[in-house]
Amino acid sequence: MQTRPLGSTGIEVSRLCLGTMTFGEQNSEAEAHEQLDRAVAFGINFIDTAEMYPVPSSPESQGRTEAYIGSWLKARDSRDDIIIATKASGPGLGHLRGGSRLTREQLHQAIDTSLERLQTDYVDLYQLHWPDRKTNFFGKLGYEHDEEESAVALEESLSALKELVDAGKVRAIGLSNETPWGVMRSLHLAERLDLPRIVSVQNPYNLLNRTFEVGLAEIAHRENVGLLAYSPLGFGVLSGKYLDGARPTKARLTLYERFQRYTSPQAEEATRAYVDLAREHDLDPAQMALAFVNSRSFLTSNIIGATTMDQLESNLTSESLKLDQTVLDGIEAIHRRHSNPCP
Repeated sequence: MQTRPLGSTGIEVSRLCLGTMTFGEQNSEAEAHEQLDRAVAFGINFIDTAEMYPVPSSPESQGRTEAYIGSWLKARDSRDDIIIATKASGPGLGHLRGGSRLTREQLHQAIDTSLERLQTDYVDLYQLHWPDRKTNFFGKLGYEHDEEESAVALEESLSALKELVDAGKVRAIGLSNETPWGVMRSLHLAERLDLPRIVSVQNPYNLLNRTFEVGLAEIAHRENVGLLAYSPLGFGVLSGKYLDGARPTKARLTLYERFQRYTSPQAEEATRAYVDLAREHDLDPAQMALAFVNSRSFLTSNIIGATTMDQLESNLTSESLKLDQTVLDGIEAIHRRHSNPCP
Protein backbone atom coordinates (compact mmCIF):
# COMPACT_ATOMS: atom_id res chain seq x y z
CA MET A 1 0.00 0.00 0.00
CA GLN A 2 1.44 3.35 -1.00
CA THR A 3 1.41 6.16 1.54
CA ARG A 4 1.37 9.89 1.03
CA PRO A 5 2.13 12.77 3.40
CA LEU A 6 -0.80 14.56 5.04
CA GLY A 7 0.33 18.10 4.29
CA SER A 8 3.38 19.01 6.31
CA THR A 9 2.22 17.23 9.48
CA GLY A 10 4.69 14.36 9.25
CA ILE A 11 1.70 11.99 9.22
CA GLU A 12 1.77 9.37 6.44
CA VAL A 13 -1.62 8.12 5.29
CA SER A 14 -2.43 5.21 3.02
CA ARG A 15 -3.36 6.10 -0.56
CA LEU A 16 -6.68 4.36 0.05
CA CYS A 17 -8.80 5.54 2.99
CA LEU A 18 -11.76 3.56 4.31
CA GLY A 19 -14.94 5.63 4.22
CA THR A 20 -17.56 4.63 6.76
CA MET A 21 -20.81 6.45 6.03
CA THR A 22 -22.69 3.14 5.60
CA PHE A 23 -21.79 1.94 9.11
CA GLY A 24 -24.96 1.98 11.21
CA GLU A 25 -27.42 2.15 8.31
CA GLN A 26 -26.52 -0.33 5.57
CA ASN A 27 -23.88 -2.10 7.67
CA SER A 28 -24.23 -3.58 11.15
CA GLU A 29 -21.63 -3.18 13.85
CA ALA A 30 -20.25 -6.67 13.13
CA GLU A 31 -20.03 -5.89 9.41
CA ALA A 32 -18.33 -2.58 10.15
CA HIS A 33 -15.72 -4.34 12.28
CA GLU A 34 -15.16 -6.91 9.54
CA GLN A 35 -14.54 -4.16 7.00
CA LEU A 36 -12.17 -2.36 9.34
CA ASP A 37 -10.22 -5.55 10.03
CA ARG A 38 -9.86 -6.34 6.34
CA ALA A 39 -8.87 -2.80 5.39
CA VAL A 40 -6.15 -2.66 8.04
CA ALA A 41 -4.88 -6.13 7.10
CA PHE A 42 -4.57 -4.90 3.51
CA GLY A 43 -2.47 -1.94 4.58
CA ILE A 44 -4.97 0.89 5.06
CA ASN A 45 -4.15 3.04 8.08
CA PHE A 46 -6.58 5.90 7.37
CA ILE A 47 -10.27 5.85 8.43
CA ASP A 48 -12.68 8.69 7.60
CA THR A 49 -15.96 9.34 9.38
CA ALA A 50 -18.19 12.23 10.52
CA GLU A 51 -20.40 13.14 13.44
CA MET A 52 -23.49 13.15 11.18
CA TYR A 53 -22.91 9.60 9.85
CA PRO A 54 -24.44 7.26 8.83
CA VAL A 55 -25.91 8.69 5.63
CA PRO A 56 -28.73 9.49 5.28
CA SER A 57 -28.43 11.22 8.62
CA SER A 58 -31.33 11.02 11.05
CA PRO A 59 -31.91 11.75 14.74
CA GLU A 60 -32.21 8.01 15.38
CA SER A 61 -28.96 6.90 13.75
CA GLN A 62 -26.73 9.99 13.97
CA GLY A 63 -23.41 9.21 15.66
CA ARG A 64 -23.73 5.46 15.23
CA THR A 65 -20.84 5.30 12.74
CA GLU A 66 -18.36 6.87 15.14
CA ALA A 67 -19.64 4.56 17.89
CA TYR A 68 -18.97 1.48 15.74
CA ILE A 69 -15.45 2.68 15.01
CA GLY A 70 -14.97 3.38 18.71
CA SER A 71 -16.01 -0.12 19.74
CA TRP A 72 -13.61 -1.53 17.12
CA LEU A 73 -10.72 0.62 18.35
CA LYS A 74 -11.35 -0.52 21.91
CA ALA A 75 -11.60 -4.19 20.95
CA ARG A 76 -8.47 -4.18 18.78
CA ASP A 77 -6.40 -1.88 21.03
CA SER A 78 -4.83 -0.40 17.90
CA ARG A 79 -5.41 3.34 18.26
CA ASP A 80 -1.80 4.38 17.75
CA ASP A 81 -1.60 2.51 14.44
CA ILE A 82 -4.66 4.17 12.89
CA ILE A 83 -5.16 7.67 11.49
CA ILE A 84 -8.71 8.75 12.35
CA ALA A 85 -10.41 11.62 10.53
CA THR A 86 -13.83 12.94 11.45
CA LYS A 87 -15.86 16.04 10.64
CA ALA A 88 -18.01 18.70 12.28
CA SER A 89 -21.25 19.40 10.43
CA GLY A 90 -22.00 22.76 8.89
CA PRO A 91 -25.45 24.38 9.06
CA GLY A 92 -28.66 22.59 8.17
CA LEU A 93 -29.01 19.65 10.57
CA GLY A 94 -31.66 20.50 13.10
CA HIS A 95 -31.12 17.28 15.06
CA LEU A 96 -27.49 18.17 15.80
CA ARG A 97 -26.81 20.55 18.71
CA GLY A 98 -30.19 22.21 18.21
CA GLY A 99 -29.15 23.27 14.73
CA SER A 100 -25.59 22.62 13.59
CA ARG A 101 -23.26 25.58 13.02
CA LEU A 102 -19.49 26.03 12.99
CA THR A 103 -19.31 28.36 16.00
CA ARG A 104 -16.64 28.16 18.67
CA GLU A 105 -19.07 26.77 21.22
CA GLN A 106 -20.47 24.14 18.87
CA LEU A 107 -17.07 22.98 17.62
CA HIS A 108 -15.96 22.36 21.21
CA GLN A 109 -19.17 20.45 21.84
CA ALA A 110 -18.88 18.50 18.60
CA ILE A 111 -15.31 17.28 19.16
CA ASP A 112 -16.01 16.21 22.73
CA THR A 113 -19.01 14.17 21.62
CA SER A 114 -17.08 12.62 18.73
CA LEU A 115 -14.18 11.67 21.00
CA GLU A 116 -16.58 10.03 23.44
CA ARG A 117 -18.15 7.93 20.68
CA LEU A 118 -14.78 7.06 19.16
CA GLN A 119 -13.45 6.09 22.61
CA THR A 120 -10.26 8.06 22.11
CA ASP A 121 -8.82 11.28 23.49
CA TYR A 122 -7.76 12.73 20.11
CA VAL A 123 -8.44 12.60 16.40
CA ASP A 124 -5.68 12.90 13.84
CA LEU A 125 -7.62 15.06 11.37
CA TYR A 126 -10.64 17.22 12.18
CA GLN A 127 -12.52 18.68 9.22
CA LEU A 128 -15.25 21.27 8.71
CA HIS A 129 -17.75 19.11 6.81
CA TRP A 130 -19.13 21.94 4.69
CA PRO A 131 -18.91 25.74 4.86
CA ASP A 132 -21.08 27.77 7.20
CA ARG A 133 -21.54 30.38 4.47
CA LYS A 134 -23.76 30.08 1.38
CA THR A 135 -21.57 28.98 -1.50
CA ASN A 136 -21.17 26.27 -4.12
CA PHE A 137 -21.08 22.74 -2.73
CA PHE A 138 -23.09 19.49 -2.94
CA GLY A 139 -23.45 19.97 -6.69
CA LYS A 140 -24.49 23.60 -6.75
CA LEU A 141 -23.12 25.70 -9.60
CA GLY A 142 -23.44 29.41 -10.21
CA TYR A 143 -22.44 31.34 -7.10
CA GLU A 144 -25.14 33.78 -5.93
CA HIS A 145 -23.99 36.32 -3.38
CA ASP A 146 -26.27 37.03 -0.41
CA GLU A 147 -25.52 40.29 1.38
CA GLU A 148 -27.96 39.32 4.15
CA GLU A 149 -26.49 35.93 5.05
CA SER A 150 -25.56 35.35 8.69
CA ALA A 151 -22.63 32.98 8.32
CA VAL A 152 -20.23 32.15 11.12
CA ALA A 153 -16.96 33.83 10.22
CA LEU A 154 -14.27 31.45 9.03
CA GLU A 155 -11.93 33.21 11.47
CA GLU A 156 -14.11 32.09 14.39
CA SER A 157 -14.20 28.47 13.21
CA LEU A 158 -10.45 28.31 12.61
CA SER A 159 -9.70 29.98 15.94
CA ALA A 160 -11.83 27.36 17.68
CA LEU A 161 -9.94 24.62 15.85
CA LYS A 162 -6.69 26.13 17.15
CA GLU A 163 -8.03 25.74 20.67
CA LEU A 164 -8.77 22.08 19.96
CA VAL A 165 -5.24 21.57 18.60
CA ASP A 166 -3.73 23.35 21.59
CA ALA A 167 -5.80 21.16 23.92
CA GLY A 168 -4.40 18.01 22.28
CA LYS A 169 -7.79 16.86 21.03
CA VAL A 170 -6.90 17.35 17.35
CA ARG A 171 -3.58 16.83 15.57
CA ALA A 172 -4.37 18.49 12.22
CA ILE A 173 -7.27 20.29 10.55
CA GLY A 174 -8.86 20.17 7.13
CA LEU A 175 -11.79 21.41 5.08
CA SER A 176 -14.47 19.58 3.11
CA ASN A 177 -16.84 20.53 0.30
CA GLU A 178 -14.86 23.74 0.02
CA THR A 179 -14.22 26.21 -2.80
CA PRO A 180 -10.91 27.71 -3.95
CA TRP A 181 -11.78 30.95 -2.13
CA GLY A 182 -12.47 29.09 1.11
CA VAL A 183 -9.21 27.19 0.96
CA MET A 184 -7.10 30.25 0.18
CA ARG A 185 -8.92 32.37 2.77
CA SER A 186 -8.21 29.72 5.41
CA LEU A 187 -4.54 29.68 4.49
CA HIS A 188 -4.40 33.47 4.60
CA LEU A 189 -6.02 33.59 8.05
CA ALA A 190 -3.63 30.94 9.35
CA GLU A 191 -0.64 32.98 8.25
CA ARG A 192 -2.00 36.32 9.45
CA LEU A 193 -3.36 35.17 12.82
CA ASP A 194 -0.95 32.34 13.64
CA LEU A 195 -3.68 29.70 13.36
CA PRO A 196 -3.24 26.04 12.39
CA ARG A 197 -2.75 25.56 8.67
CA ILE A 198 -5.23 23.31 6.89
CA VAL A 199 -3.58 20.18 5.49
CA SER A 200 -6.30 18.70 3.26
CA VAL A 201 -9.57 19.34 1.48
CA GLN A 202 -12.12 16.54 1.19
CA ASN A 203 -14.16 17.12 -1.96
CA PRO A 204 -15.89 14.90 -4.51
CA TYR A 205 -13.68 13.67 -7.32
CA ASN A 206 -14.43 11.00 -9.90
CA LEU A 207 -14.72 10.45 -13.66
CA LEU A 208 -18.11 12.19 -13.66
CA ASN A 209 -16.95 15.13 -11.56
CA ARG A 210 -13.45 16.46 -12.08
CA THR A 211 -14.26 20.04 -11.08
CA PHE A 212 -11.50 19.87 -8.43
CA GLU A 213 -9.07 20.24 -11.32
CA VAL A 214 -10.37 23.69 -12.28
CA GLY A 215 -9.19 25.75 -9.33
CA LEU A 216 -8.31 23.50 -6.42
CA ALA A 217 -5.74 21.21 -8.05
CA GLU A 218 -3.23 24.07 -8.44
CA ILE A 219 -3.81 25.06 -4.82
CA ALA A 220 -3.28 21.45 -3.72
CA HIS A 221 0.15 21.42 -5.35
CA ARG A 222 1.36 24.93 -4.60
CA GLU A 223 0.04 25.10 -1.02
CA ASN A 224 0.54 21.44 -0.03
CA VAL A 225 -3.16 20.94 0.70
CA GLY A 226 -3.94 17.61 -0.92
CA LEU A 227 -7.27 16.14 -1.96
CA LEU A 228 -9.11 13.53 0.07
CA ALA A 229 -11.34 12.31 -2.74
CA TYR A 230 -14.83 11.24 -1.76
CA SER A 231 -17.42 9.53 -3.99
CA PRO A 232 -14.68 8.17 -6.29
CA LEU A 233 -17.29 5.85 -7.82
CA GLY A 234 -20.10 8.41 -7.87
CA PHE A 235 -22.25 6.48 -5.37
CA GLY A 236 -21.38 3.28 -7.22
CA VAL A 237 -22.66 4.56 -10.55
CA LEU A 238 -19.28 4.15 -12.27
CA SER A 239 -19.37 0.41 -11.61
CA GLY A 240 -22.06 0.31 -14.32
CA LYS A 241 -24.51 -1.51 -12.07
CA TYR A 242 -27.22 1.12 -12.49
CA LEU A 243 -27.13 1.35 -16.30
CA ASP A 244 -30.40 0.96 -18.23
CA GLY A 245 -32.43 1.69 -15.12
CA ALA A 246 -31.15 -1.29 -13.14
CA ARG A 247 -31.62 -1.05 -9.39
CA PRO A 248 -29.85 -3.94 -7.65
CA THR A 249 -31.30 -5.16 -4.37
CA LYS A 250 -29.94 -3.31 -1.33
CA ALA A 251 -27.82 -0.98 -3.48
CA ARG A 252 -27.60 2.60 -2.22
CA LEU A 253 -29.53 4.24 -5.05
CA THR A 254 -32.16 1.51 -4.80
CA LEU A 255 -32.66 2.17 -1.11
CA TYR A 256 -32.37 5.96 -1.21
CA GLU A 257 -33.87 7.41 -4.37
CA ARG A 258 -33.24 10.97 -3.20
CA PHE A 259 -29.53 10.65 -4.02
CA GLN A 260 -29.74 11.90 -7.61
CA ARG A 261 -26.37 13.62 -8.07
CA TYR A 262 -24.98 10.93 -10.39
CA THR A 263 -28.13 9.68 -12.11
CA SER A 264 -28.98 12.24 -14.83
CA PRO A 265 -29.27 11.21 -18.50
CA GLN A 266 -25.94 12.97 -19.11
CA ALA A 267 -24.35 10.96 -16.30
CA GLU A 268 -25.69 7.70 -17.73
CA GLU A 269 -24.32 8.50 -21.19
CA ALA A 270 -20.88 9.29 -19.79
CA THR A 271 -20.94 6.27 -17.48
CA ARG A 272 -21.73 3.96 -20.38
CA ALA A 273 -18.73 5.34 -22.27
CA TYR A 274 -16.40 4.74 -19.31
CA VAL A 275 -17.78 1.25 -18.71
CA ASP A 276 -17.34 0.38 -22.39
CA LEU A 277 -13.77 1.68 -22.29
CA ALA A 278 -12.97 -0.47 -19.26
CA ARG A 279 -14.42 -3.59 -20.82
CA GLU A 280 -12.59 -2.91 -24.08
CA HIS A 281 -9.35 -3.18 -22.10
CA ASP A 282 -10.50 -6.14 -19.93
CA LEU A 283 -10.72 -3.96 -16.85
CA ASP A 284 -13.34 -3.91 -14.14
CA PRO A 285 -15.14 -0.54 -14.56
CA ALA A 286 -15.11 0.26 -10.85
CA GLN A 287 -11.44 -0.59 -10.50
CA MET A 288 -10.58 1.53 -13.53
CA ALA A 289 -12.47 4.48 -12.04
CA LEU A 290 -10.68 4.10 -8.70
CA ALA A 291 -7.28 3.61 -10.32
CA PHE A 292 -7.76 6.87 -12.22
CA VAL A 293 -8.35 8.75 -8.96
CA ASN A 294 -5.38 6.95 -7.36
CA SER A 295 -3.12 8.20 -10.15
CA ARG A 296 -3.74 11.92 -9.63
CA SER A 297 -0.70 13.86 -8.45
CA PHE A 298 -2.79 16.18 -6.25
CA LEU A 299 -4.34 13.27 -4.35
CA THR A 300 -3.51 12.60 -0.72
CA SER A 301 -5.96 9.72 -0.26
CA ASN A 302 -8.88 8.11 -2.10
CA ILE A 303 -11.85 7.41 0.18
CA ILE A 304 -13.38 4.07 -0.78
CA GLY A 305 -16.62 2.74 0.66
CA ALA A 306 -18.44 -0.56 0.46
CA THR A 307 -21.50 -2.32 1.81
CA THR A 308 -20.29 -5.88 1.10
CA MET A 309 -16.97 -7.59 1.55
CA ASP A 310 -16.87 -8.43 -2.16
CA GLN A 311 -17.15 -4.72 -2.98
CA LEU A 312 -14.44 -3.92 -0.47
CA GLU A 313 -12.10 -6.53 -1.97
CA SER A 314 -12.66 -5.10 -5.44
CA ASN A 315 -11.96 -1.58 -4.20
CA LEU A 316 -8.79 -2.67 -2.42
CA THR A 317 -7.51 -4.38 -5.56
CA SER A 318 -7.58 -1.04 -7.39
CA GLU A 319 -4.57 0.07 -5.34
CA SER A 320 -2.20 -2.03 -7.43
CA LEU A 321 -3.82 -1.26 -10.80
CA LYS A 322 -1.80 1.09 -12.99
CA LEU A 323 -3.66 2.34 -16.06
CA ASP A 324 -1.66 2.34 -19.25
CA GLN A 325 -1.48 5.39 -21.49
CA THR A 326 -4.03 4.01 -23.96
CA VAL A 327 -6.63 3.79 -21.22
CA LEU A 328 -5.75 7.23 -19.87
CA ASP A 329 -6.03 8.68 -23.39
CA GLY A 330 -9.44 7.02 -23.72
CA ILE A 331 -10.57 8.54 -20.43
CA GLU A 332 -9.49 12.00 -21.58
CA ALA A 333 -11.31 11.58 -24.88
CA ILE A 334 -14.53 10.71 -23.04
CA HIS A 335 -13.99 13.60 -20.65
CA ARG A 336 -13.75 16.03 -23.54
CA ARG A 337 -17.12 14.79 -24.84
CA HIS A 338 -18.78 14.57 -21.42
CA SER A 339 -17.09 17.17 -19.23
CA ASN A 340 -18.22 17.01 -15.59
CA PRO A 341 -21.84 15.91 -16.08
CA CYS A 342 -22.23 15.62 -12.28
CA PRO A 343 -20.56 18.60 -10.58
